[in-house]
Amino acid sequence: MGVRWLREEAGVRTVVLLGNSGGGSLMAAYQSQSMYPNLEPEYGRSSIVPSALEVPGADLYISLAAHPGRPEVLTNWMDPSVEQEDNPLSINEDLNPFAEDREIPFTKSFIARYREAQRERNRRITQWARDEIDRIVSAGHYDRLFTTPRLWADLRMIDGSIDPSNREFPSCYLGDPRRANYGIYGVGTVSSLRTWLSMWSLTDSQCNAAPHLQRITIPALVIEADADTGVFPGDTKAIVEALGSDDLTASTIEGDHYLRDRDGARHEAADLIVEWIRQRV
Repeated sequence: MGVRWLREEAGVRTVVLLGNSGGGSLMAAYQSQSMYPNLEPEYGRSSIVPSALEVPGADLYISLAAHPGRPEVLTNWMDPSVEQEDNPLSINEDLNPFAEDREIPFTKSFIARYREAQRERNRRITQWARDEIDRIVSAGHYDRLFTTPRLWADLRMIDGSIDPSNREFPSCYLGDPRRANYGIYGVGTVSSLRTWLSMWSLTDSQCNAAPHLQRITIPALVIEADADTGVFPGDTKAIVEALGSDDLTASTIEGDHYLRDRDGARHEAADLIVEWIRQRV
């Protein structure tokens, strides 16, 4: 609706989609839908909101300190040592990244087992959510809320040798990752069954950025922050490699995810964006 209003009501000739953090994948999904309609009905639904079927596209795309998609980032952050979703203190010590005797830097074998266990936890929650939707609907209701504990345990938050950058470690957006992991605040901590499937599920969500980025052919600018403690160089690389744009610019700014820790970082980002747009308008 916003892009349509800009074009048809405000008379704007050049529309720029700028997605910061999680907005990067959402803006990619929007542009992708405008070029090659690809949305499918969500689990338990037979249709899509008509206004989402045909949306006007933009002229330029900017990814700012963005990650490759909500399902990917939450899965990379989640603690796979959780044994029981309804017990935030349940733990499989074999997968506990914060164990007192855990070797850091993490071994390659531990990293591989950990990453696969993260994906398995995501799949397990997804299957439960689907089953629970069926149960809720059969009882005449629509949805319910649930919590997902321990979501600050990306190994890159603990071990700076994995996907190295200028970030501090151990660290995450809430400070100490171990303390944050056992706290109550976080991205994706509270979901409804349907928002889990639409936003966080590796198999059901349509927010995975990669397929959408491949469909983007308009000029694209990708900016990363070199001290980000939640979006890492490998994430930015994945975005750059997935984009289908021939006119593609990648740039790095010294600073944290929010560009607050260094004076002038936000102005530098703004100047970079303005100059990049000016060269293409």
